Amino acid sequence: MRAGDRLPPLEIAVTRTLIVAGALASRDYQDVHHDPEAARRGGAPDVFMNILTTNGLVGRYVTDHFGPTAVLRRLALRLGAPCHPGDTLRLTGTVEESDGGTAVVRVTGDLRLGRHVTATAEVTW
Repeated sequence: MRAGDRLPPLEIAVTRTLIVAGALASRDYQDVHHDPEAARRGGAPDVFMNILTTNGLVGRYVTDHFGPTAVLRRLALRLGAPCHPGDTLRLTGTVEESDGGTAVVRVTGDLRLGRHVTATAEVTW
């Protein structure tokens, strides 16, 4: 991997099950991640994905690309547009730095409402 190399895009179908399961797995019991009525009371059209699920999906995207020995050393991300059931999250990545065994990858994730996530990941392999 060299600086400028692009990772192939990954499209993830966002289902209600993915959103709820991700919230439960990360012990995020905030009602807006599993109760559509609570989400609507808060101004959202439906439940929405929590940051820890997004974090996991971005981490998976990076480590899957670098293979079975990949270790995520650092991940910093910023959320943007909310991710709802029925969305398709499209992750893309570009290697910003690489020294042969460590890489810094810039990841973005877009959906119909716009940019859902911007992240920087450091991975070793």
